[in-house]
Amino acid sequence: MTRELQLLNEFYEEVDKLTSELNLKHKSRLKCKAGCFSCCVDNITVFDIEAENIKQHYSELLENELPHPEGYCAFLNEKGECRIYEHRPYVCRTQGLPLRWIEEINEEELIEMRDICPLNEEGEPIVNIKPEDCWTIGPFEEKLASIQRNYSDKPMGQNRVRLRDLFKNSIKK
Repeated sequence: MTRELQLLNEFYEEVDKLTSELNLKHKSRLKCKAGCFSCCVDNITVFDIEAENIKQHYSELLENELPHPEGYCAFLNEKGECRIYEHRPYVCRTQGLPLRWIEEINEEELIEMRDICPLNEEGEPIVNIKPEDCWTIGPFEEKLASIQRNYSDKPMGQNRVRLRDLFKNSIKK
């Protein structure tokens, strides 16, 4: 395993630890479970490093099986369960949680934004949730981008792979 893949797996461990804590805090509102795939949309792209991680762990699946029909994630099985759950990409690890991020309106004004999966809206309005009880978008994406930069010298706009394109038997668009 390359140093970058090791760093990626350590990154996933850190993300999983924090998302597990948030999942516990929001247990009563989160509807996410095996077979729920409303967030498993098609045409998701991942960094090259995440694609390589999937290839290393699922070469047989990618070589011999078909992707899920278009419309949902290529890695769903016929029951709507993830075939690569243990090694799923970062974006899949935070789905369903209350999200927060900061947007710059102009040079002097920042605004906090919030969002959550529509299936998980029931309960306290997300605007009332403490910031530390939300997944903050930004810091972990930067860590992942740093791992990617060390993995590949491709420009950041050219280092993404469609999950569906990892399958040998996928129709390339």
